[in-house]
Amino acid sequence: MQNPNLALKVFRMYHLWVLCFVILLVILLLLILGLKDSIIAATATISTLYLADLIFNLRLVLSSLHNPGSIKVTSDELKKEREWPTYTVFCPLYKESAILNQFVEAMTKIDYPIDKMTIMLLLEEDDEDTINAARNLTLPKNFITTVVPDSLPKTKPKACNYGLMLAQSEYAVIFDAEDIPDTDQLKKAVLAFENTPANIACLQAKLNFYNPSQNILTRLFTQEYSLWFNLILVGLQNFKGPVPLGGTSNHFRSAVLKSLGGWDPYNVTEDCDLGMRLFKQGFYTGMLDSYTLEEANSQLQNWMRQRSRWIKGYMQTLLVHTGKGRSVKRKKFDFHNLTFHLVVSGKIFTLFVNPLMILMTITYFIARGLVGSTIKSVYPAPVFYMALITLLAGNFLYVYYYILGCIDRRNWSLIKYAVFIPIYWLLMSLAGSIGLYQLLVKPHYWEKTIHGLHLTKETNV
Repeated sequence: MQNPNLALKVFRMYHLWVLCFVILLVILLLLILGLKDSIIAATATISTLYLADLIFNLRLVLSSLHNPGSIKVTSDELKKEREWPTYTVFCPLYKESAILNQFVEAMTKIDYPIDKMTIMLLLEEDDEDTINAARNLTLPKNFITTVVPDSLPKTKPKACNYGLMLAQSEYAVIFDAEDIPDTDQLKKAVLAFENTPANIACLQAKLNFYNPSQNILTRLFTQEYSLWFNLILVGLQNFKGPVPLGGTSNHFRSAVLKSLGGWDPYNVTEDCDLGMRLFKQGFYTGMLDSYTLEEANSQLQNWMRQRSRWIKGYMQTLLVHTGKGRSVKRKKFDFHNLTFHLVVSGKIFTLFVNPLMILMTITYFIARGLVGSTIKSVYPAPVFYMALITLLAGNFLYVYYYILGCIDRRNWSLIKYAVFIPIYWLLMSLAGSIGLYQLLVKPHYWEKTIHGLHLTKETNV
């Protein structure tokens, strides 16, 4: 399917010399401008990027609030008698024996003609526990247990590509092991595809959690998902920009998915990469007015593994799609090439710069007598006011966005926990450092997330 080892090849062939050039440029700036002027230039650049990110996210949120344009399907449309097209449900499962029963039950509750829906359990050859657990279940006739041959990379997109080679359906969707989708989601997707232009090749259902109140971590995670899927992605859809997919509940026109070569098996956030490739080929992603509930990660170490993998995948996607000739723009000038960088590069940038800015701010107020004049000296008036806007207005708005996400989902009890969001941001920065380290030493290693912790109510936060 997708060309193997793409991210690593791009990193080695193109970005290594870019990295060397940046290092040399920094050294030259230090020599030419001097240390102080170089720091001023750096703070001005960082403040400008922060301000651009602030304005961009404000536009996305305002757009989604004014036009909550998720594609809706009425109950009358769902009730009409008709012939439904064929559908394949890809279910990549690896070391998921503990949650298999819940998953099978969720799949059997999907309201779709059983003779038109193939549910493909994609199991890894070396995962004997899950294979045996699946074989010991009495599965409906439309379930197919497919064993993926043992090979590297051992990733979710590789398993999905194996299933895609076997699929013969008109439409396809992917669900994760812990997913509980709306029972009418497949019918809604079919009707939405039929009522939208052919260049809408993917529909992303909204994701949220069925255990939001398990502990503080799950509450913050739920706030983040509510903001991302209910406001940010809807705003991107309204702008007709590239949408990083959510990893599950992505509904596709199968022919388009096959024409793109499926997923990149070496990208550990294959959903984001696929969303970018769809856009580059002239296709769009629409937000479907349907929910899939997942398990919010309740264990900090497990959450850290999951988040570091996601961030590493975003960095891989950035490397792949900014290499020579690989920009997301489809014309000589396309505003959405900037959109891509604000969505993907912006998330990475803030993760690594946030701790530095927080440390500098705290140091200024705690040890103002010692370092106040030094910090002030690297913030000329224009830069200072720009930084002040992003510090005050930016932090307020970003926390407020999380609250808006809770309001949109009617999660009233979670609103008060928004006060802990800055701590959550620092945890994401730590996960980003782990992801960067792994990108350098084991770029395609899939950091496995343990599912089913909600079944034992295991918590540590």
